[in-house]
Amino acid sequence: MGTRREFLKTASAGALAALTAQSLLGAAAEQAPISVPGKDGLIVRSYRFLDLEMPVEFMTDWITPVPHFFVRNHMLEPAEIDAKEWKLAISGEVERPLSLTLTDLAKVPVHSVTNTLECAGNGRSLQSPKVPGIQWGKGAVGNAQFSGPSLKSLLEKAGLKDTGKHVVFRGLDVVPGKVPPFIRSIPIEKAMDGDTLVATRMNGAALTPHHGYPARVITPGWAGAASCKWLAEITVQAKPADGNFMLPGYRMPNQPVKPGEAVKPEDTHSVTGLTVKSLIASPSDGAKLKPGAQLVRSTFQPMAAPVGIPRNSEKIRRSMRGDSGAMPGSQRRAGTTRSCLAPPTVRGECSPTRPSGTPAGIFITLVIR
Repeated sequence: MGTRREFLKTASAGALAALTAQSLLGAAAEQAPISVPGKDGLIVRSYRFLDLEMPVEFMTDWITPVPHFFVRNHMLEPAEIDAKEWKLAISGEVERPLSLTLTDLAKVPVHSVTNTLECAGNGRSLQSPKVPGIQWGKGAVGNAQFSGPSLKSLLEKAGLKDTGKHVVFRGLDVVPGKVPPFIRSIPIEKAMDGDTLVATRMNGAALTPHHGYPARVITPGWAGAASCKWLAEITVQAKPADGNFMLPGYRMPNQPVKPGEAVKPEDTHSVTGLTVKSLIASPSDGAKLKPGAQLVRSTFQPMAAPVGIPRNSEKIRRSMRGDSGAMPGSQRRAGTTRSCLAPPTVRGECSPTRPSGTPAGIFITLVIR
């Protein structure tokens, strides 16, 4: 699987001489047809730190294949990591600082989680007025099965002190020039959730370089920025991490504000769980359909519970149901619920089972009049 460096090495010298950083970014914005090995068909949103978006029409599987999974980088990807030399350091407010190899991690019981990863900026290009940042469409999201030891088990092995309230992650991203390093932290409550992982596998295979090989953090239900890739250091400390990607980055105002309005840092909070999103994967936007039965594939990403709120809490059920108290457009059959995403002007019903020969997901058969 190729990295950005490999792409640059294989490009012709003449072409590289003609391209500046500005033109590279411009080419990405125009979705230039330059493929990234192992990620064919993805939309290139940035070549600078390699940001790849999954086209909506790829969102037809419950589990997103790794070649279709979006890529978000804040820095340069590591050129190469030797698994035999790699170690994970756990330090700070612990009784027994650790230095763990991949072999050590393999000796810890494996836990698996099927988790939706989504960039907090997903859909940014659709916002009005426009805001700076990677201009994602709808595809900075994917669903995969991640496996590895739970973070809780590793922290317990190190012996948490009572003074440890936050867990800081640092990866092996290559920091260019004066760009601030990508460092994130999560509260100890989230770190000790049994589903929070130090994952070494994705969809049953070892992590690929684009997705954090040899190990990454997985914080289920939280924005993707909390799931640090190429993990190298875990530090337990009394307060949240400092740095650009904790403050002012990845924060939301405590109260609604006008677009562009300045907000004091103390009037913001860190982004954690994301709200429910749904879309039609096929037919594609603008497609012309013939009258008759049509198969519509749709998908949605459920909201995660913030720290301290159980996943099945009434607060979350209300946010899913709306004020009416019922799941809008839903149909209950044999103890299951399928969410209908059809426009109100189109007649249709949810299919309780997937049609033969189609991939897993949520399917709706519509009759276009």
